[in-house]
Amino acid sequence: MQMIKKEIEIEVYDFESELSEEDQQLLKLAREAMEQAYAPYSRFLVGCTLLLENGVIIKGSNQENMAYPSGLCAERVAIFYAGANHPGVPVKTMAIVARAKDYEITTPIASCGACLQSLTEYEKQFKKPIRTILQAAGGKIWVANNGTLDFMPFQFNVEELKR
Repeated sequence: MQMIKKEIEIEVYDFESELSEEDQQLLKLAREAMEQAYAPYSRFLVGCTLLLENGVIIKGSNQENMAYPSGLCAERVAIFYAGANHPGVPVKTMAIVARAKDYEITTPIASCGACLQSLTEYEKQFKKPIRTILQAAGGKIWVANNGTLDFMPFQFNVEELKR
């Protein structure tokens, strides 16, 4: 038998003031986007901001639909907008903030598998990880510098399709 061990490193911050001004701004904009989420069914609000390499900032929020799974998560709203409106421009940093309307979230929430796979596609396209900042609204902050590999270590890889 062989064992495979994967380790991740996540930076944990107690206060936004410990982050750079740029990161603080991304979290602020992600909170603004979160408040624009359309989530009448899950009552779980998520906002996402992307800082592109060209300095453009894109916001996205989750958009639900009565006909599940027709809605989209905030991350895919933002990344698909970036791909459609800024083709060829890599994402430098992504910030995601979440809160529930009916209970308190105390730990940052990572992206779902569908979002991680979509984000992985952009990382592979540009051969560059997307630095990710996560925060449960008002709580601790996690920063992952290795992109989606920190959250989905066994990714579906296009190289497997080429065999």
